[in-house]
Amino acid sequence: MSALRARLSAILLAACLLFTGQALITPDRAAAADPGYLMTHFIGEGSNGQQIYFSYSTDGLNWTELNGGGIALRSTVGTKGVRDPALVRSPNGDKYWIIATDLCISCGQNWETSINNGSRNLVVWESTDLINWSEPWLLNVAGAIPDGRNAWAPEAIWDPASNDYVLYWATNKPVDGVKKHRIYSAHTSDFRSITTPQIYIERPGMQEIIDTQIVEMPAGVGNYRYVRASGDGQITLEGSNSILGTWTNLGNLSGIGLTGAQVEGPMWMKFRDRNEWALYLDQYSSGRGYMPVTTTNPSAPGTYRIPASGTYSMGATKKRHGSILSLTAAEESRVLARWSDIPANRLQSYNFQDRYVRHADFDVRIDQNVTGPDAQFRLRPGLAGTGTVSFESVNYRGYFLRHSGDDFQLVHNDGTAQFAADATFRQVAGLADSAWSSFQSYNRPDRYIRHYAYQLRLDPITTATGRGDATFRVTN
Repeated sequence: MSALRARLSAILLAACLLFTGQALITPDRAAAADPGYLMTHFIGEGSNGQQIYFSYSTDGLNWTELNGGGIALRSTVGTKGVRDPALVRSPNGDKYWIIATDLCISCGQNWETSINNGSRNLVVWESTDLINWSEPWLLNVAGAIPDGRNAWAPEAIWDPASNDYVLYWATNKPVDGVKKHRIYSAHTSDFRSITTPQIYIERPGMQEIIDTQIVEMPAGVGNYRYVRASGDGQITLEGSNSILGTWTNLGNLSGIGLTGAQVEGPMWMKFRDRNEWALYLDQYSSGRGYMPVTTTNPSAPGTYRIPASGTYSMGATKKRHGSILSLTAAEESRVLARWSDIPANRLQSYNFQDRYVRHADFDVRIDQNVTGPDAQFRLRPGLAGTGTVSFESVNYRGYFLRHSGDDFQLVHNDGTAQFAADATFRQVAGLADSAWSSFQSYNRPDRYIRHYAYQLRLDPITTATGRGDATFRVTN
C-alpha cells in the first residue's frame, strides 16, 4: 500500500495544481501511461450507507477511498437512498451519468415492501466532467410495465447498432402466474425518457435474475463481442455478438466455489496494461463486500481464478454493487483534485467563541457548540480564481456556501460562472486578529463574510464590531 499512497500523493499534487490553474505538466505525469480506475459503489445499509461513494485504484486491485471515505453524492429524491450505482460514459467522453436503484433499506423501507411494492424509479445524476454533478432526478422505468413492482440494479451500455444506450434493470412482476425478477431493457439517449420496456433476460420456471453487467471484448479475445455476468442462483456467464441479440450460456463460476448463495452484483473491469479482466463479486452472504476474480478470457469459465490473499485490498470501507470506470489521464487529474481527502473543518466565531458556522434547512448561521456534519466544511480550491477557497458541505456534497445579495445559503453548485464567483472567497488575515482568518468575497471584494444577529451575511466592514463579526478560526 505504500507504493499506492506515494503515487496517489504525487497525482494529487499535480491534480491540485491543475485545479488552481497553475502549471501542471511534470515529468512523472507527462510520462504516465497508466491512469487509474474509479469505482462508484455504496457501502451498506442505512441512510448514509446507501448513497454514492467513490474509490480509486492505480492498479485495479488495491483501492483507496476518495473524499475521505465519505459520501460523494447524496440522493435527495424518491426514497432518498440509492444502491447498485452504474457509472456510464458517453462514447466521445463528453458526458457521464450515474444511474442507481431508488432504495433505502432500514430507513423507511424493508425488503418485503421493496420487493413487492417498491420504487418504480431509478435515480440519475449527470455530469460533463466527473466533478460537477447535476441534482438527481427520478426516471420512471417500471411504471410502464403492467404490475411491475420495483426497479433494481440498473446498468447501461452504448449500442452502436441503435446509436443510443440500452438501459437494463430488474423488475419483479407476475407473468403467466409466476412472480419473479426478470431483466427488462429499454433504449434511451439522455436517461430522461425511455422507449417501452421489454423483457430482456428471463430464466426458466421460478428462477430469478436480478444482477447482470455486460463487458465488450476486444477483437481476438474469445468468440463473442460481448460477455455478460449475471446473478441468477449462480454467477452465470453468457456470450453474444449483439447486445440485444441471442446470448449463449457459457457456464458459471461454481467450479471455483462461487455461486449465488455467496456472491452477487458482478462488476467488470479491464486491466488497461494487459489482456486480463477482473470480475468483482459482492460477498453479500458473509457481509464482506467486493472481492475480485481474474481471467484472461471472460468467455471461458475455466480461466477464472481467485487472487491469492494479500494480492489485493479493498480499502477501509466495504464496497458493494457498483461499477468501475477506467480513467483517462485528464479524468484522473480532475477526479483526484475534486474528490481527494481534504479534511473537514469548522469555522469558529472570533467574538462568540462558543459558536460555529453551520447550515440548517440550507440557511447559514452561527450556533453554539455544534460538532456534527452541519457545521463541517471542506475548504476546496476556489471555484473561481487562483489562491481562493470555496466552502463545500460535508453532508451535502456539491453544495457550497454562496452569497445571494447580502445573504448566505447552502446551495447546490449549478456549474455556472455566476455560482462559482458567488461561492469563492480569499482567505486573508483576520480583521480583528491576524492569527485568525477573514474571508473576502471574490466578486464583491469590498465585502466580507460576517455574522449579524447570528445569521451569516456578506457586508462591508467599517467598525470594530464588524471586524470581530468577520473574523473566524478554521478548526477541526
